[in-house]
Amino acid sequence: MIAREETMRDLMRLAQAGDKQAYAVLLEQTGRWLARFFAHKIAADAVDDLVQDTLISLHRKRASYDPSRPFLPWLAAIARYRWVDRLRQTYRHAADELQDQHSEDSHEDVVGAKISIDNLLHQLPQAQALAIRLVKIDGLSIAEACIKCGQSEPLVKVNIHRGLKKLAMLIESE
Repeated sequence: MIAREETMRDLMRLAQAGDKQAYAVLLEQTGRWLARFFAHKIAADAVDDLVQDTLISLHRKRASYDPSRPFLPWLAAIARYRWVDRLRQTYRHAADELQDQHSEDSHEDVVGAKISIDNLLHQLPQAQALAIRLVKIDGLSIAEACIKCGQSEPLVKVNIHRGLKKLAMLIESE
């Protein structure tokens, strides 16, 4: 059975009203729809986990659904966010593995690279250097960097942009 917009919307409306049987049918049909949605976006062995994560998100967000609006685009938005989160986890894990492999590099190389970065950052205005260090090196979000350095979000972004531009010029001139 292929999920139809009207059917899914009606099931969700009934589920929001407390109809447990409608909710069970909705979850079953939604699970099938999500499996097809994710089939070409992620490895086959990860589809079931991603479907389950998305169903949990649907369960948590079900009160926010507006029955006067289409259901499938709402569901697709939730699915897309869960998919992106899964990709981030996958790539973060891969990056951690790469970092572990590179941790065997010589201590001298690491120290030399840190000294080079520090020397470059010292050639920037302090606000730019701090913003770059917090966001690009330490990995903080813009919001977290704002709190740490006492700058507004737009100012942090401008300082990063201008600082990276100046760093690129400094590196090219060497």
